[in-house]
Amino acid sequence: MALHSQHTHRALVAAAILATSALFTAGCSPASDSGESADATDTAVEVAGVAITVDNAARAALPQKYSDAGSVKVATDVPYAPFEMFESEGSDVITGVDYDLGQAIGAKLGIDFDFEQQKFDGIIPALQAGKVQVAISAMTSSVDRMDVLTFVDYSASGTGILVEKGNPAGIETYLDLCGQKLAVQSGASQIDLVAVWQDECSSAGKGAIALSEYPKDSDAQLAITSGKVIASVLTKPSAGFVAKTANDGNTFEVIDDPAAPTGYDSTLNGIGVLNADAALADAIQLALQSLMDDGTYMTILEAYGVEGIAIEAATINAAKS
Repeated sequence: MALHSQHTHRALVAAAILATSALFTAGCSPASDSGESADATDTAVEVAGVAITVDNAARAALPQKYSDAGSVKVATDVPYAPFEMFESEGSDVITGVDYDLGQAIGAKLGIDFDFEQQKFDGIIPALQAGKVQVAISAMTSSVDRMDVLTFVDYSASGTGILVEKGNPAGIETYLDLCGQKLAVQSGASQIDLVAVWQDECSSAGKGAIALSEYPKDSDAQLAITSGKVIASVLTKPSAGFVAKTANDGNTFEVIDDPAAPTGYDSTLNGIGVLNADAALADAIQLALQSLMDDGTYMTILEAYGVEGIAIEAATINAAKS
């Protein structure tokens, strides 16, 4: 189930986690200016504690108009922690996984990735109108969207299981939830997935999952700590961020099922550009792959507790293949 497949769920998750996001800020400095040459490597940009310099191959692939401009405008829908959020309540300073990856990709290309707030359903129209050139907003790399966009795939995410620290119930896979009490946020796409699990529980001769819905995801988390349920289900990156930040990481943990490393019913997320601007996508792919190769990509994901959404290589429109 895609992170942005249901806008209602997206808004609920964003509201639930925004308070937690104020506890976490990943620092980065501005990208280099447009005067930097393709072989310049002496100016480093720091993202998530990593010094990043220009990747010459990625810079050479960048269309000249962007090299000359020294920047691209990036649309993102804030907040949707941990992908995009504000540094603190009341702040308009953007941070998050997508923001840091954008700054790191920009550093590899030697240009600025200037993030601008845009409602999710207005991102593609903004690209088509030329108001922005790139979309980085936890957008699912769906085949339908490929009629308009070319996607550089940068993560994959599905449903995760959040449990109390130490996993006292010994949950290893979703089938261990059969016959147990489980929490979910009202309106979440995970409700449909649990319905599928119910059928599997029945087929396996196990008890039904006792699913309780809560208005906010924070309420579902409280249900875990109060012993009302043994776990809650939500998107795996959201679960990872909660586990990373709640009570300094001492309250929850995420179940890592080897059969579903990026979460159950996982889909690819991509950095989108217009199909007519595919050369920009090629340059972004090279920059992202460079970040994967030198370890910066994983460092950024780990900083937000979402290393479970990592993919092995930067691909383009892989969902179509």
